[in-house]
Amino acid sequence: MRKIAITDIHGCYLSFEALLDKTAFAKNDELYLLGDFIDRGPGSKKVLDRIINLKSEGFNINCIAGNHDFAMLDAKTDPSFFSSWYNGWGGKQTMESFGVRSLDHIPGKYWDFINGLDMTIEIDGYIMVHAGLNFNVKNPLRPDIDMLYLRNWYGQIKYGWLGERKIIHGHTPMKKYDIEYMLQRLEKDKVIDIDGGCFAKYHEGKGYLCAFDFSNNKLYFQKCLDDVSGYWGR
Repeated sequence: MRKIAITDIHGCYLSFEALLDKTAFAKNDELYLLGDFIDRGPGSKKVLDRIINLKSEGFNINCIAGNHDFAMLDAKTDPSFFSSWYNGWGGKQTMESFGVRSLDHIPGKYWDFINGLDMTIEIDGYIMVHAGLNFNVKNPLRPDIDMLYLRNWYGQIKYGWLGERKIIHGHTPMKKYDIEYMLQRLEKDKVIDIDGGCFAKYHEGKGYLCAFDFSNNKLYFQKCLDDVSGYWGR
């Protein structure tokens, strides 16, 4: 049984499917998805459908929230934020994938999925979180919005508190070779960012969806197969 983590799919359904195939993901594996399922890419609905269907078919799928997932909730409840989400976050592509003009027309099962997302998972000596942990608070594992937005936090890591545990996260897109380097240093640094910037395919070194089989210390990379030109205005 393998344990595999993937993050920041961002509506890149074709890339997600290809990566699952590349890892030969099976029912006796465990899949951990670290948020930002939606926005920017053209297939947000298909990504959510695939995850929901895999769970209903008995696959072991464990999901946590990303900032884009919670932003979609905010856009639904806060009209003043909707325009920012739609035009700046990639919400336009998400709504187009559902074929709706109002978030109120998105079926309830998708909202139930997003509302049910936790912020962290801890298993087998690994802590999984979307963006990072705030080590300036007494308990870095206490659910907090910072977990969805943090950047540049490695210098704050309290290794005494962390012990032998390691942190897997995403949120900040990395170049492929930087992710590979982080894996080489994982035993020492205790942290790895596996966001290959799938939606950022026009940026050198990025444009990959990454899977980390942390039960075998193995990385898989899938080059972006999705048309993200709409988000980038190309």
